[in-house]
Amino acid sequence: MQLLAVGLNHTTAPVSLREQLALAPEQLGEAVQAARGWFARFNSHGEDEAALLSTCNRTEMYAASGAPDPLDASARFLADYHQLNFSELRPHLYMLPQHDAVRHAFRVASGLDSMVLGEAQILGQMKDAVRVADQVGGLGTYLHQLFQRSFAVAKEVRSTTEIGAHSVSMAAAAVRLSERIFDSVSEQNVLFIGAGEMIELCATHFAAQNPKSITIANRTLERGELLANRFSGRAIRLADLPELLPQFDIVISSTASTLPLIGKGLVERAVKARRHRPMFMVDLAVPRDIEPEVGKLNDVFLYTVDDLADVVRSGVESRQAAVAQAEAIIETRVQSFMHWVGDRAVVPVIRDLHESSEVLRLAELERAKKLLAKGEDIEAVLEALSKGLTAKFLHGPQQALHRAQGDERARLASLLPQLFRGRR
Repeated sequence: MQLLAVGLNHTTAPVSLREQLALAPEQLGEAVQAARGWFARFNSHGEDEAALLSTCNRTEMYAASGAPDPLDASARFLADYHQLNFSELRPHLYMLPQHDAVRHAFRVASGLDSMVLGEAQILGQMKDAVRVADQVGGLGTYLHQLFQRSFAVAKEVRSTTEIGAHSVSMAAAAVRLSERIFDSVSEQNVLFIGAGEMIELCATHFAAQNPKSITIANRTLERGELLANRFSGRAIRLADLPELLPQFDIVISSTASTLPLIGKGLVERAVKARRHRPMFMVDLAVPRDIEPEVGKLNDVFLYTVDDLADVVRSGVESRQAAVAQAEAIIETRVQSFMHWVGDRAVVPVIRDLHESSEVLRLAELERAKKLLAKGEDIEAVLEALSKGLTAKFLHGPQQALHRAQGDERARLASLLPQLFRGRR
C-alpha cells in the first residue's frame, strides 16, 4: 500500500480552475466512494482507502492504494470525476507519495499550507472531510492513522508555537480592502450572502466597525435570522436580492451554490439605481457566487479569494521563526509516522512466520505425545522434541544459504546470525 496526496490549491491553480474541482459537503461521500471504485479497477483486493478535502483554497485527495501507479491513477480520477481534460489539469496538480504526502497532510492541518498562515478553519474542514470519508467506508488502517496524527500535530503546533498569533484572516482582509474604497465602514450598509462559518466570521469583523446596517441574505430565512439577530441586523431571502441589492454598499458572499447567484445584469441595474455610488463586493465562494464579468463594471470593486492573497500575506515575515519551529515539529512527526508505516509493511511477514512456526511446533508436539503414549522415556522424548524443532526451524535458512551465490550468499551469511541469535 502506498500513501499519497494529489490535488491543487491556491498556489498551483487559479480560482477559475479550483471552482471546477470544488465539492460541496454533501458531494464528498459520493466522491470518496467513486474514488475507491476507481482504484478497484487496478487493485482487485478492494483494500484501497480514500478521503477528499475541498475548500475555497484547495481540492485534494488522500489515499492508500495498492494500484501499480497510484499517483497517476489518483490524478486521472480527479480529471475523470470532474469531466476535465487530464493534460490541461495535470500541470496544476501536486502529486505527493509516501512521506511527502504525510508531510503535506500535517502542514495542511497545522495551517502552514493555507493562504492565511496559521488559520484554524482548515482543521475543522479537514475533520469534517475525514468524518464523511469514514462514514462511507473510505478510511482504513493507514488513513485513519494519518489523520489522527495530523490532528495531533496540528494541536501540538498551535500550542507550542506562535504560528496562529496575529494571523490576518480572510474576513479581516475584506474589512481592510473595504476601507480603501470607503473612508469609514460605519457609514455603509453591509450585506452578507450565506449563513455559514465564513459569513459568520466576516459579519463579526464588520460588526466591530459599527456599520450603518447589517443584512443577511440566505436561502433559508430562519437560519439567516438566527445569524442576523446576533449582530442586531435583519434577514432577507435570496429571492429578494434583485429588488434590494441597490441598498447595499458592501456585499460579502460565501455560499455552497454550484452556480453564480449574482450576475452582471443584476449588478448593472443596482449600480444604476444607486446613481453610480461605488459598490464593494467580495466573493469568498468556490465555485464563485458572483459572475467574474461583474468586476468589469464601472463603480464596482469585486474581489475574489485570490485577490485577497496579498492582504492576508502581510505580516508573514514576522512569523518566520514560528514557521521554522512548526516545520521542525512536523518533520519529527513525519519520521515517526513513516516508522509506523514501515512496521505495518512487515506485519504480513511476521504473521506468516508465526503461522509456519506454529505448524512446525504442533507437528513436533504431536510426535512427542505419540512417543510418550508408547511409554518412551520422558527425557529422551524431550531431547528429541527440542532437536526436531531446532532442525525444522533451521532447515529453511540453511537451504537458502546453500542455494545462494556470490553477494547474496555473503549478505545471508551476515544476516542469519542476527536473526537467530537468541537472548542469553
